[in-house]
Amino acid sequence: MRRELAGWAGLPMMGWLTVALWLDRSGGGGGLWLQRGLGLVTWAVLLAALSRVNPVVRAQTATVVVVATVVEFVFSPTLEVYTYRFDNVPAFVPPGHGLVYLSAVALGHASYVERHRRTACATVLLLGGAWAAYGVLLAERSDVLGAFWYACLVLFMLVGPSRAVCVGAFVAVSYLEVVGTNLGTWTWAVSDPTGWVSIGNPPSGAAGGYGWFDLAGLLAAQPLLRFWWRSVLVGRTLRRLGGRPSTRVEVVQRPGAARGHVGIVVVGDRGDEGQSLVVQSAVAGQRVAAERAGGAVEGGEAATGLPDDHVEGGHVVELQLGLSGQVHSPLGNQHVRPEVAVRPRAPAAPGQRHEPVQPVALLPPGQRRVGQGRVVEPGHVGDPAFGGP
Repeated sequence: MRRELAGWAGLPMMGWLTVALWLDRSGGGGGLWLQRGLGLVTWAVLLAALSRVNPVVRAQTATVVVVATVVEFVFSPTLEVYTYRFDNVPAFVPPGHGLVYLSAVALGHASYVERHRRTACATVLLLGGAWAAYGVLLAERSDVLGAFWYACLVLFMLVGPSRAVCVGAFVAVSYLEVVGTNLGTWTWAVSDPTGWVSIGNPPSGAAGGYGWFDLAGLLAAQPLLRFWWRSVLVGRTLRRLGGRPSTRVEVVQRPGAARGHVGIVVVGDRGDEGQSLVVQSAVAGQRVAAERAGGAVEGGEAATGLPDDHVEGGHVVELQLGLSGQVHSPLGNQHVRPEVAVRPRAPAAPGQRHEPVQPVALLPPGQRRVGQGRVVEPGHVGDPAFGGP
């Protein structure tokens, strides 16, 4: 299934916001319960849209919703820089900011815009500059705030991290500002609370203010994902594997994995350094086949037996092969340094442990034999080394 929004996806999201603004228009007869119902539907539309994007965009959108909601409550009912019909923040506004951001992402990354990126950026700067100049020089209602926000838009377009989102935001935010103010859903004050900065209705460069929301989303996305991986994802993996408090867990990003999609959780028991389990788990329900499967590691006392029993089972214990450290998992995931022989000797079999050579006394020529010692292994009655025939 496609995990990104197509360029046309911004149109239905903007269409729904247009419907919500029209239903909540001045003189439309709608009340608070209408706003609450529109809020529920807008949240549903937002969640449906988020199901189509990767975790990075989800984290960015969540950040935009939180930051924009704080700004709404500070600048609307508190400072009254702009006001809604009931002097509140309508219930559809917070999720609406999420839809505006996703619309900007979709429109800015549309294939046509991608092919004509420079032309699109130049067009946005030209139109935005003309609108800002009109607001300051020709409009009946002066718009200094719009000119300031246009300067922010130019800054983000020239040196910002996401020009494509700025292009999409200019289209989406400018459109919604014109529609919302003309319908009377909200109204901008003549000036800011100090009385020094005049404001148009709507301000010309409102999209430049939205660039700060985008910047906040970009800065917060990776920390939010790391928190998700280390708390939610790790806890879910431990519950699935039956982990205990003594379980050691590490979260790393697999080299070459899709951005924000897959993490690798390494689970093992703190008291058993020789055992580990590599579990590859999908983020946010995205199912990806594991590279190597294994069972859960059971901690506790080792079973009674000889010290070398686990060697025959294929587990290599603290084997030095010229590695930078101890080997606690099957080879293949480590960077192995070239092995430098200390003295000439016969090549060792793969996986054979290097034992220090102990000096031995030579027997008379007639009694010398070549054999292989084993750990507490009983001899065969037919073996001459054990007194057999």
